[in-house]
Amino acid sequence: MLTLGASAGAGRAQAAGLDPALLAPLAGDDSEARLSAIAALGALPEPGAAAVLQALGDDRLYATPAGRVLLADAATPAQAEDPATGERLAMPADAQSISINNRIRRAIQSALAGSQLHAADPAERLAAARRLQQGSDASRLPLIAQALDREQHPEVRAALELAQAKLELASPDAAVRRHAVELLGRARNASFRPLLSELATARPDGTYAEPDTSVREAAAAAMRAIDRRAATVEWAGNLFYGLSLGSVLLLAAIGLAITFGLMGIINMAHGELLMIGAYATYLVQLAFRAWLPGWMDWYVLAALPVAFVTAALVGMALERTVIRWLYGRPLETLLATWGISLILMQTVRTLFGAQNVEVSNPSWMSGGVTVLGSLVLTYNRIVIIVFALLVVFLVWLLLNHTRLGLFVRAITQNRRMADCVGVPTGRIDMLAFGLGSGIAGLAGVALSQLGNVGPDLGRAYIVDSFMVVVLGGVGQLAGTVIAALGLGGVNKLLEPHAGAVMAKITILVLIVLFVQKRPQGLFAPRGRSAE
Repeated sequence: MLTLGASAGAGRAQAAGLDPALLAPLAGDDSEARLSAIAALGALPEPGAAAVLQALGDDRLYATPAGRVLLADAATPAQAEDPATGERLAMPADAQSISINNRIRRAIQSALAGSQLHAADPAERLAAARRLQQGSDASRLPLIAQALDREQHPEVRAALELAQAKLELASPDAAVRRHAVELLGRARNASFRPLLSELATARPDGTYAEPDTSVREAAAAAMRAIDRRAATVEWAGNLFYGLSLGSVLLLAAIGLAITFGLMGIINMAHGELLMIGAYATYLVQLAFRAWLPGWMDWYVLAALPVAFVTAALVGMALERTVIRWLYGRPLETLLATWGISLILMQTVRTLFGAQNVEVSNPSWMSGGVTVLGSLVLTYNRIVIIVFALLVVFLVWLLLNHTRLGLFVRAITQNRRMADCVGVPTGRIDMLAFGLGSGIAGLAGVALSQLGNVGPDLGRAYIVDSFMVVVLGGVGQLAGTVIAALGLGGVNKLLEPHAGAVMAKITILVLIVLFVQKRPQGLFAPRGRSAE
Protein backbone atom coordinates (compact mmCIF):
# COMPACT_ATOMS: atom_id res chain seq x y z
CA MET A 1 0.00 0.00 0.00
CA LEU A 2 1.17 3.52 -0.80
CA THR A 3 1.90 5.67 2.21
CA LEU A 4 3.20 9.21 2.63
CA GLY A 5 6.51 9.49 0.85
CA ALA A 6 6.33 5.95 -0.56
CA SER A 7 7.71 5.17 -3.99
CA ALA A 8 5.60 5.64 -7.09
CA GLY A 9 6.37 2.08 -8.12
CA ALA A 10 4.45 0.75 -5.14
CA GLY A 11 1.52 3.00 -6.04
CA ARG A 12 1.48 1.74 -9.63
CA ALA A 13 1.39 -1.86 -8.53
CA GLN A 14 -1.48 -1.28 -6.15
CA ALA A 15 -3.67 1.38 -7.71
CA ALA A 16 -4.86 -0.57 -10.74
CA GLY A 17 -8.35 -1.93 -11.32
CA LEU A 18 -10.67 0.56 -9.57
CA ASP A 19 -14.16 1.27 -10.94
CA PRO A 20 -14.13 4.54 -12.98
CA ALA A 21 -17.68 5.25 -11.80
CA LEU A 22 -16.41 5.24 -8.22
CA LEU A 23 -13.55 7.61 -9.08
CA ALA A 24 -15.61 10.05 -11.17
CA PRO A 25 -17.26 11.92 -8.25
CA LEU A 26 -13.81 12.87 -6.94
CA ALA A 27 -13.38 15.14 -9.97
CA GLY A 28 -16.82 16.74 -9.59
CA ASP A 29 -18.06 19.74 -7.64
CA ASP A 30 -20.68 17.92 -5.53
CA SER A 31 -19.20 17.72 -2.03
CA GLU A 32 -21.65 15.10 -0.82
CA ALA A 33 -20.91 12.89 -3.82
CA ARG A 34 -17.16 13.26 -3.20
CA LEU A 35 -17.62 12.37 0.47
CA SER A 36 -19.63 9.29 -0.50
CA ALA A 37 -16.92 8.24 -2.99
CA ILE A 38 -14.21 8.69 -0.35
CA ALA A 39 -16.17 6.59 2.15
CA ALA A 40 -16.69 3.89 -0.49
CA LEU A 41 -12.98 3.83 -1.32
CA GLY A 42 -12.17 3.52 2.38
CA ALA A 43 -14.41 0.46 2.63
CA LEU A 44 -12.66 -1.34 -0.23
CA PRO A 45 -10.07 -4.00 0.69
CA GLU A 46 -8.00 -3.26 -2.45
CA PRO A 47 -4.71 -1.50 -1.66
CA GLY A 48 -5.25 0.67 -4.76
CA ALA A 49 -8.12 2.45 -3.02
CA ALA A 50 -5.78 3.57 -0.27
CA ALA A 51 -3.29 4.77 -2.91
CA VAL A 52 -5.95 7.00 -4.46
CA LEU A 53 -7.03 8.38 -1.07
CA GLN A 54 -3.42 9.06 -0.11
CA ALA A 55 -2.80 10.84 -3.42
CA LEU A 56 -5.94 12.95 -2.94
CA GLY A 57 -4.75 13.97 0.52
CA ASP A 58 -1.26 14.79 -0.88
CA ASP A 59 -2.67 16.92 -3.74
CA ARG A 60 -1.38 14.40 -6.28
CA LEU A 61 -4.77 13.43 -7.72
CA TYR A 62 -5.58 15.14 -11.04
CA ALA A 63 -8.65 15.28 -13.29
CA THR A 64 -8.94 15.99 -17.02
CA PRO A 65 -11.79 18.04 -18.51
CA ALA A 66 -13.26 14.74 -19.69
CA GLY A 67 -13.51 13.59 -16.07
CA ARG A 68 -10.64 11.11 -16.18
CA VAL A 69 -8.92 10.76 -12.77
CA LEU A 70 -5.13 10.42 -12.82
CA LEU A 71 -2.60 9.67 -10.13
CA ALA A 72 0.57 11.81 -10.32
CA ASP A 73 3.90 10.10 -9.74
CA ALA A 74 5.33 11.14 -6.36
CA ALA A 75 8.90 11.32 -7.69
CA THR A 76 8.13 12.55 -11.23
CA PRO A 77 4.95 14.71 -11.33
CA ALA A 78 5.12 14.88 -15.14
CA GLN A 79 4.29 11.17 -15.18
CA ALA A 80 0.83 9.90 -14.29
CA GLU A 81 -1.15 6.71 -13.96
CA ASP A 82 -4.78 5.85 -14.50
CA PRO A 83 -5.93 4.10 -11.27
CA ALA A 84 -8.78 2.44 -13.19
CA THR A 85 -6.58 0.71 -15.77
CA GLY A 86 -3.03 0.92 -14.40
CA GLU A 87 -1.90 2.63 -17.62
CA ARG A 88 1.26 4.76 -17.42
CA LEU A 89 1.18 8.00 -19.38
CA ALA A 90 2.47 11.55 -19.45
CA MET A 91 0.43 13.96 -17.40
CA PRO A 92 -1.97 15.73 -19.83
CA ALA A 93 -1.41 19.46 -20.14
CA ASP A 94 -5.06 20.18 -19.40
CA ALA A 95 -5.20 18.06 -16.23
CA GLN A 96 -5.91 20.00 -13.06
CA SER A 97 -5.13 19.09 -9.47
CA ILE A 98 -8.24 18.15 -7.50
CA SER A 99 -8.53 20.64 -4.66
CA ILE A 100 -9.95 19.64 -1.29
CA ASN A 101 -11.10 21.45 1.85
CA ASN A 102 -10.72 20.59 5.52
CA ARG A 103 -13.94 18.60 5.55
CA ILE A 104 -12.67 16.45 2.69
CA ARG A 105 -9.30 16.04 4.44
CA ARG A 106 -10.99 14.75 7.58
CA ALA A 107 -13.02 12.33 5.48
CA ILE A 108 -9.83 11.13 3.77
CA GLN A 109 -8.12 10.47 7.10
CA SER A 110 -11.13 8.55 8.33
CA ALA A 111 -11.34 6.53 5.11
CA LEU A 112 -7.61 5.79 5.15
CA ALA A 113 -7.99 4.40 8.66
CA GLY A 114 -10.26 1.76 7.18
CA SER A 115 -8.47 1.07 3.91
CA GLN A 116 -5.04 0.79 5.55
CA LEU A 117 -6.30 -2.10 7.63
CA HIS A 118 -5.54 -4.16 4.51
CA ALA A 119 -1.91 -3.04 4.27
CA ALA A 120 0.89 -5.60 4.08
CA ASP A 121 2.98 -3.75 6.68
CA PRO A 122 1.87 -4.46 10.29
CA ALA A 123 3.05 -0.98 11.32
CA GLU A 124 0.62 0.62 8.85
CA ARG A 125 -2.23 -1.61 10.02
CA LEU A 126 -1.43 -0.70 13.63
CA ALA A 127 -1.49 3.02 12.83
CA ALA A 128 -4.83 2.59 11.06
CA ALA A 129 -6.30 0.68 14.01
CA ARG A 130 -5.19 3.41 16.40
CA ARG A 131 -6.84 6.07 14.23
CA LEU A 132 -10.05 4.08 14.36
CA GLN A 133 -9.86 4.17 18.16
CA GLN A 134 -10.26 7.93 18.02
CA GLY A 135 -13.46 7.80 15.97
CA SER A 136 -17.07 7.25 16.92
CA ASP A 137 -18.53 6.04 13.62
CA ALA A 138 -20.38 2.80 14.39
CA SER A 139 -20.56 2.03 10.67
CA ARG A 140 -16.89 1.02 10.95
CA LEU A 141 -17.75 -2.03 13.08
CA PRO A 142 -18.21 -4.44 10.12
CA LEU A 143 -14.91 -3.27 8.68
CA ILE A 144 -13.13 -3.84 12.00
CA ALA A 145 -14.73 -7.27 12.42
CA GLN A 146 -13.58 -8.22 8.92
CA ALA A 147 -10.02 -7.09 9.73
CA LEU A 148 -10.03 -9.02 13.02
CA ASP A 149 -11.00 -12.23 11.26
CA ARG A 150 -7.75 -12.29 9.29
CA GLU A 151 -5.38 -10.32 11.56
CA GLN A 152 -2.57 -12.43 13.10
CA HIS A 153 -0.25 -9.76 14.51
CA PRO A 154 -0.93 -9.59 18.29
CA GLU A 155 -0.34 -5.84 18.68
CA VAL A 156 -2.56 -4.99 15.72
CA ARG A 157 -5.26 -7.36 17.01
CA ALA A 158 -5.20 -5.66 20.40
CA ALA A 159 -5.58 -2.24 18.77
CA LEU A 160 -8.46 -3.47 16.61
CA GLU A 161 -10.20 -5.05 19.60
CA LEU A 162 -9.92 -1.80 21.52
CA ALA A 163 -11.34 0.13 18.56
CA GLN A 164 -14.21 -2.35 18.23
CA ALA A 165 -14.93 -2.31 21.94
CA LYS A 166 -14.93 1.49 22.11
CA LEU A 167 -17.45 1.70 19.30
CA GLU A 168 -19.62 -1.04 20.83
CA LEU A 169 -19.52 0.60 24.27
CA ALA A 170 -21.27 3.61 22.76
CA SER A 171 -24.15 1.43 21.61
CA PRO A 172 -27.58 2.03 23.22
CA ASP A 173 -28.06 -1.75 23.38
CA ALA A 174 -26.88 -3.19 26.73
CA ALA A 175 -26.21 -6.58 25.11
CA VAL A 176 -23.81 -4.98 22.63
CA ARG A 177 -22.04 -3.11 25.42
CA ARG A 178 -21.76 -6.33 27.42
CA HIS A 179 -20.24 -8.04 24.39
CA ALA A 180 -17.70 -5.22 24.16
CA VAL A 181 -16.76 -5.65 27.82
CA GLU A 182 -16.42 -9.41 27.43
CA LEU A 183 -14.22 -8.84 24.38
CA LEU A 184 -11.93 -6.60 26.42
CA GLY A 185 -11.81 -9.20 29.17
CA ARG A 186 -10.85 -11.97 26.75
CA ALA A 187 -8.06 -9.80 25.33
CA ARG A 188 -6.63 -9.47 28.89
CA ASN A 189 -4.73 -6.39 27.83
CA ALA A 190 -3.79 -4.13 30.75
CA SER A 191 -4.35 -1.02 28.60
CA PHE A 192 -8.10 -1.80 28.64
CA ARG A 193 -8.35 -1.75 32.44
CA PRO A 194 -8.93 2.03 32.90
CA LEU A 195 -11.82 1.87 30.45
CA LEU A 196 -13.37 -1.06 32.34
CA SER A 197 -12.75 0.55 35.70
CA GLU A 198 -14.66 3.64 34.58
CA LEU A 199 -17.67 1.43 33.83
CA ALA A 200 -17.59 -0.68 37.01
CA THR A 201 -16.59 1.94 39.61
CA ALA A 202 -19.13 4.19 41.27
CA ARG A 203 -18.74 7.93 40.94
CA PRO A 204 -18.48 10.18 44.04
CA ASP A 205 -22.23 10.84 43.84
CA GLY A 206 -23.01 7.10 43.84
CA THR A 207 -23.98 6.85 40.18
CA TYR A 208 -22.29 4.77 37.49
CA ALA A 209 -21.11 5.62 33.99
CA GLU A 210 -22.70 2.30 32.93
CA PRO A 211 -26.39 2.12 33.88
CA ASP A 212 -26.83 -1.62 33.23
CA THR A 213 -25.94 -3.91 36.15
CA SER A 214 -25.02 -6.89 33.95
CA VAL A 215 -22.56 -4.77 31.99
CA ARG A 216 -20.97 -3.53 35.22
CA GLU A 217 -20.64 -7.11 36.49
CA ALA A 218 -19.07 -8.14 33.19
CA ALA A 219 -16.65 -5.20 33.50
CA ALA A 220 -15.67 -6.28 37.02
CA ALA A 221 -15.11 -9.87 35.82
CA ALA A 222 -13.03 -8.57 32.89
CA MET A 223 -10.87 -6.52 35.28
CA ARG A 224 -10.23 -9.59 37.43
CA ALA A 225 -9.16 -11.54 34.33
CA ILE A 226 -6.83 -8.71 33.32
CA ASP A 227 -5.39 -8.53 36.85
CA ARG A 228 -4.72 -12.28 36.87
CA ARG A 229 -2.95 -12.02 33.53
CA ALA A 230 -0.93 -9.02 34.73
CA ALA A 231 0.10 -10.92 37.88
CA THR A 232 1.21 -13.88 35.76
CA VAL A 233 3.21 -11.64 33.43
CA GLU A 234 4.79 -9.84 36.39
CA TRP A 235 5.73 -13.12 38.05
CA ALA A 236 7.22 -14.47 34.80
CA GLY A 237 9.11 -11.23 34.25
CA ASN A 238 10.52 -11.27 37.78
CA LEU A 239 11.54 -14.90 37.32
CA PHE A 240 13.32 -14.12 34.05
CA TYR A 241 15.13 -11.08 35.45
CA GLY A 242 15.93 -13.10 38.57
CA LEU A 243 17.55 -15.78 36.41
CA SER A 244 19.42 -13.04 34.57
CA LEU A 245 20.71 -11.54 37.81
CA GLY A 246 21.47 -15.00 39.13
CA SER A 247 23.51 -15.84 36.03
CA VAL A 248 25.62 -12.70 36.51
CA LEU A 249 26.10 -13.55 40.19
CA LEU A 250 27.01 -17.08 39.17
CA LEU A 251 29.73 -15.88 36.80
CA ALA A 252 31.02 -13.50 39.46
CA ALA A 253 30.95 -16.13 42.22
CA ILE A 254 32.41 -19.15 40.41
CA GLY A 255 35.90 -17.70 40.40
CA LEU A 256 35.52 -16.57 44.00
CA ALA A 257 34.34 -20.04 45.00
CA ILE A 258 37.48 -21.56 43.48
CA THR A 259 39.95 -19.16 45.14
CA PHE A 260 38.11 -18.94 48.44
CA GLY A 261 37.57 -22.69 48.59
CA LEU A 262 41.12 -23.56 47.57
CA MET A 263 43.17 -21.03 49.50
CA GLY A 264 40.74 -19.52 52.01
CA ILE A 265 41.53 -16.08 50.57
CA ILE A 266 38.99 -13.33 51.17
CA ASN A 267 39.72 -11.48 47.94
CA MET A 268 38.14 -8.04 48.16
CA ALA A 269 39.64 -7.19 44.75
CA HIS A 270 37.53 -9.82 42.99
CA GLY A 271 35.01 -7.20 41.90
CA GLU A 272 37.78 -5.21 40.22
CA LEU A 273 38.66 -8.29 38.17
CA LEU A 274 35.11 -8.11 36.80
CA MET A 275 35.78 -4.47 36.01
CA ILE A 276 38.99 -5.39 34.17
CA GLY A 277 37.04 -7.88 32.03
CA ALA A 278 34.46 -5.22 31.20
CA TYR A 279 37.12 -2.68 30.21
CA ALA A 280 38.87 -5.32 28.11
CA THR A 281 35.56 -5.72 26.25
CA TYR A 282 35.43 -1.95 25.76
CA LEU A 283 38.94 -1.93 24.28
CA VAL A 284 38.13 -4.81 21.94
CA GLN A 285 35.05 -2.90 20.80
CA LEU A 286 37.20 0.16 20.05
CA ALA A 287 39.69 -1.99 18.13
CA PHE A 288 36.95 -3.56 16.01
CA ARG A 289 35.36 -0.16 15.38
CA ALA A 290 38.70 1.24 14.17
CA TRP A 291 40.10 -1.68 12.17
CA LEU A 292 37.30 -4.22 11.60
CA PRO A 293 34.06 -2.23 11.32
CA GLY A 294 32.48 -4.91 9.15
CA TRP A 295 32.88 -7.44 11.95
CA MET A 296 31.45 -5.32 14.76
CA ASP A 297 28.68 -7.84 15.41
CA TRP A 298 31.29 -10.37 16.54
CA TYR A 299 33.49 -8.25 18.77
CA VAL A 300 31.94 -9.82 21.89
CA LEU A 301 33.20 -13.26 20.89
CA ALA A 302 36.71 -11.86 20.43
CA ALA A 303 36.42 -10.08 23.79
CA LEU A 304 35.85 -13.34 25.70
CA PRO A 305 39.41 -14.75 25.42
CA VAL A 306 40.91 -11.27 25.75
CA ALA A 307 39.01 -10.58 28.98
CA PHE A 308 39.75 -14.04 30.37
CA VAL A 309 43.50 -13.83 29.71
CA THR A 310 43.78 -10.23 30.91
CA ALA A 311 41.97 -10.86 34.20
CA ALA A 312 43.80 -14.18 34.70
CA LEU A 313 47.22 -12.53 34.25
CA VAL A 314 46.31 -9.76 36.69
CA GLY A 315 45.06 -12.37 39.18
CA MET A 316 48.20 -14.50 38.91
CA ALA A 317 50.38 -11.41 39.30
CA LEU A 318 48.52 -10.49 42.48
CA GLU A 319 48.86 -14.02 43.84
CA ARG A 320 52.59 -14.20 43.12
CA THR A 321 53.45 -10.73 44.45
CA VAL A 322 51.09 -10.15 47.39
CA ILE A 323 48.65 -12.90 48.30
CA ARG A 324 51.14 -15.81 48.49
CA TRP A 325 52.79 -14.16 51.50
CA LEU A 326 49.52 -13.85 53.40
CA TYR A 327 48.17 -17.43 53.46
CA GLY A 328 46.71 -18.29 56.86
CA ARG A 329 46.32 -14.63 57.79
CA PRO A 330 42.75 -13.78 56.78
CA LEU A 331 42.58 -10.28 58.27
CA GLU A 332 45.79 -9.16 56.57
CA THR A 333 44.60 -10.73 53.30
CA LEU A 334 41.29 -8.88 53.50
CA LEU A 335 43.01 -5.54 54.10
CA ALA A 336 45.64 -6.13 51.42
CA THR A 337 43.14 -7.14 48.72
CA TRP A 338 40.92 -4.20 49.67
CA GLY A 339 43.89 -1.91 49.12
CA ILE A 340 44.59 -3.64 45.81
CA SER A 341 40.99 -3.01 44.76
CA LEU A 342 41.41 0.72 45.43
CA ILE A 343 44.65 0.75 43.41
CA LEU A 344 42.99 -1.02 40.48
CA MET A 345 40.03 1.37 40.51
CA GLN A 346 42.29 4.41 40.60
CA THR A 347 44.40 2.99 37.79
CA VAL A 348 41.30 2.58 35.64
CA ARG A 349 40.16 6.11 36.47
CA THR A 350 43.57 7.41 35.40
CA LEU A 351 43.55 5.49 32.12
CA PHE A 352 39.90 5.80 31.09
CA GLY A 353 38.50 8.63 33.21
CA ALA A 354 35.97 8.58 36.03
CA GLN A 355 32.96 8.64 33.70
CA ASN A 356 31.28 5.48 32.50
CA VAL A 357 32.09 4.24 29.01
CA GLU A 358 29.50 2.74 26.70
CA VAL A 359 29.73 -0.82 25.40
CA SER A 360 27.07 -1.45 22.77
CA ASN A 361 25.26 -4.70 22.14
CA PRO A 362 25.88 -6.40 18.79
CA SER A 363 22.81 -6.60 16.57
CA TRP A 364 22.17 -10.27 17.38
CA MET A 365 21.94 -9.38 21.09
CA SER A 366 19.67 -6.36 20.56
CA GLY A 367 15.91 -6.51 20.86
CA GLY A 368 13.98 -9.36 22.38
CA VAL A 369 11.16 -11.84 22.06
CA THR A 370 7.67 -11.00 23.33
CA VAL A 371 5.83 -13.66 25.32
CA LEU A 372 2.52 -13.62 27.19
CA GLY A 373 1.44 -10.63 25.15
CA SER A 374 3.56 -7.96 26.83
CA LEU A 375 6.62 -9.55 28.48
CA VAL A 376 9.80 -8.87 26.50
CA LEU A 377 12.65 -11.33 27.06
CA THR A 378 15.68 -9.39 25.86
CA TYR A 379 18.21 -11.26 23.77
CA ASN A 380 21.22 -9.96 25.71
CA ARG A 381 19.91 -11.42 28.97
CA ILE A 382 18.97 -14.71 27.31
CA VAL A 383 22.48 -14.98 25.88
CA ILE A 384 24.03 -14.22 29.28
CA ILE A 385 21.94 -16.94 30.97
CA VAL A 386 23.02 -19.48 28.36
CA PHE A 387 26.62 -18.27 28.57
CA ALA A 388 26.68 -18.64 32.37
CA LEU A 389 25.44 -22.22 32.14
CA LEU A 390 28.07 -22.96 29.49
CA VAL A 391 30.83 -21.57 31.72
CA VAL A 392 29.58 -23.69 34.62
CA PHE A 393 29.71 -26.78 32.41
CA LEU A 394 33.25 -26.01 31.25
CA VAL A 395 34.43 -25.38 34.83
CA TRP A 396 32.85 -28.68 35.89
CA LEU A 397 34.72 -30.46 33.10
CA LEU A 398 37.95 -28.74 34.13
CA LEU A 399 37.61 -29.63 37.82
CA ASN A 400 36.48 -33.20 37.28
CA HIS A 401 38.25 -34.39 34.14
CA THR A 402 41.66 -32.68 34.06
CA ARG A 403 44.87 -33.05 36.03
CA LEU A 404 44.65 -29.44 37.19
CA GLY A 405 41.12 -30.09 38.46
CA LEU A 406 42.30 -33.18 40.32
CA PHE A 407 45.02 -31.17 42.08
CA VAL A 408 42.59 -28.35 42.89
CA ARG A 409 40.13 -30.78 44.45
CA ALA A 410 42.89 -32.49 46.39
CA ILE A 411 44.18 -29.20 47.84
CA THR A 412 40.65 -28.07 48.64
CA GLN A 413 39.95 -31.27 50.60
CA ASN A 414 43.32 -31.58 52.40
CA ARG A 415 46.16 -29.23 51.53
CA ARG A 416 48.78 -30.88 53.78
CA MET A 417 48.14 -34.37 52.46
CA ALA A 418 48.21 -33.11 48.86
CA ASP A 419 51.55 -31.44 49.54
CA CYS A 420 52.90 -34.64 51.07
CA VAL A 421 52.06 -36.74 47.99
CA GLY A 422 53.82 -34.35 45.61
CA VAL A 423 51.12 -31.94 44.46
CA PRO A 424 52.86 -28.62 43.60
CA THR A 425 50.59 -26.58 45.80
CA GLY A 426 52.29 -23.25 45.09
CA ARG A 427 51.95 -23.54 41.33
CA ILE A 428 48.37 -24.87 41.64
CA ASP A 429 47.51 -21.93 43.89
CA MET A 430 48.72 -19.54 41.19
CA LEU A 431 46.89 -21.35 38.38
CA ALA A 432 43.70 -21.69 40.39
CA PHE A 433 43.80 -18.01 41.30
CA GLY A 434 44.34 -17.20 37.63
CA LEU A 435 41.41 -19.45 36.68
CA GLY A 436 39.12 -17.77 39.18
CA SER A 437 40.26 -14.34 38.05
CA GLY A 438 39.76 -15.26 34.39
CA ILE A 439 36.19 -16.38 35.06
CA ALA A 440 35.63 -13.02 36.79
CA GLY A 441 36.85 -11.41 33.57
CA LEU A 442 34.20 -13.38 31.65
CA ALA A 443 31.62 -12.06 34.11
CA GLY A 444 32.82 -8.57 33.23
CA VAL A 445 32.11 -9.25 29.55
CA ALA A 446 28.56 -10.27 30.48
CA LEU A 447 28.07 -7.19 32.66
CA SER A 448 29.25 -4.92 29.86
CA GLN A 449 26.28 -6.09 27.77
CA LEU A 450 23.77 -5.09 30.47
CA GLY A 451 24.83 -1.51 31.15
CA ASN A 452 27.59 1.05 31.03
CA VAL A 453 31.09 0.21 32.22
CA GLY A 454 32.71 2.27 34.97
CA PRO A 455 35.45 2.08 37.63
CA ASP A 456 32.90 1.11 40.32
CA LEU A 457 31.34 -1.70 38.27
CA GLY A 458 32.61 -4.61 40.36
CA ARG A 459 31.95 -3.10 43.78
CA ALA A 460 28.20 -3.74 43.46
CA TYR A 461 28.75 -7.49 43.06
CA ILE A 462 31.48 -8.39 45.54
CA VAL A 463 29.21 -8.66 48.60
CA ASP A 464 26.59 -10.63 46.71
CA SER A 465 29.29 -12.94 45.36
CA PHE A 466 30.55 -13.70 48.86
CA MET A 467 26.98 -14.40 49.98
CA VAL A 468 26.60 -16.87 47.09
CA VAL A 469 29.82 -18.67 48.04
CA VAL A 470 28.96 -18.86 51.76
CA LEU A 471 25.40 -20.00 51.09
CA GLY A 472 26.38 -22.58 48.47
CA GLY A 473 29.23 -24.08 50.46
CA VAL A 474 32.92 -23.22 50.20
CA GLY A 475 34.44 -24.74 47.07
CA GLN A 476 31.22 -26.44 45.99
CA LEU A 477 30.31 -25.79 42.33
CA ALA A 478 26.78 -27.21 42.59
CA GLY A 479 26.09 -25.13 45.69
CA THR A 480 27.37 -22.01 43.96
CA VAL A 481 25.02 -22.57 41.01
CA ILE A 482 21.96 -23.14 43.20
CA ALA A 483 22.79 -20.26 45.54
CA ALA A 484 23.42 -17.78 42.71
CA LEU A 485 20.25 -18.57 40.78
CA GLY A 486 18.25 -18.79 44.01
CA LEU A 487 19.48 -15.45 45.35
CA GLY A 488 18.87 -13.75 42.00
CA GLY A 489 15.33 -15.12 41.77
CA VAL A 490 14.40 -14.34 45.39
CA ASN A 491 15.83 -10.84 45.09
CA LYS A 492 13.75 -10.01 42.00
CA LEU A 493 10.61 -11.54 43.49
CA LEU A 494 11.00 -9.51 46.70
CA GLU A 495 11.84 -6.17 45.05
CA PRO A 496 8.31 -5.32 43.79
CA HIS A 497 6.89 -5.80 47.30
CA ALA A 498 9.68 -4.63 49.61
CA GLY A 499 11.84 -2.38 47.43
CA ALA A 500 15.42 -2.96 46.30
CA VAL A 501 17.07 -2.02 49.62
CA MET A 502 14.72 -4.01 51.86
CA ALA A 503 14.98 -6.98 49.50
CA LYS A 504 18.76 -7.09 49.95
CA ILE A 505 18.46 -6.64 53.72
CA THR A 506 15.90 -9.45 53.91
CA ILE A 507 18.14 -11.77 51.89
CA LEU A 508 21.14 -10.95 54.09
CA VAL A 509 19.17 -11.69 57.27
CA LEU A 510 17.92 -14.98 55.83
CA ILE A 511 21.47 -16.01 54.87
CA VAL A 512 22.78 -15.14 58.34
CA LEU A 513 20.05 -17.25 59.94
CA PHE A 514 20.75 -20.10 57.53
CA VAL A 515 24.49 -20.05 58.18
CA GLN A 516 23.83 -20.08 61.93
CA LYS A 517 22.01 -23.39 61.51
CA ARG A 518 24.23 -24.80 58.75
CA PRO A 519 27.68 -23.17 58.71
CA GLN A 520 28.95 -25.44 55.92
CA GLY A 521 26.37 -24.05 53.45
CA LEU A 522 24.01 -25.96 51.19
CA PHE A 523 26.66 -28.53 50.31
CA ALA A 524 29.29 -29.44 52.88
CA PRO A 525 32.83 -30.01 51.57
CA ARG A 526 34.07 -33.59 51.72
CA GLY A 527 37.45 -34.69 53.00
CA ARG A 528 39.52 -34.71 56.15
CA SER A 529 39.63 -30.92 56.29
CA ALA A 530 35.92 -30.87 56.80
CA GLU A 531 36.08 -32.93 59.94
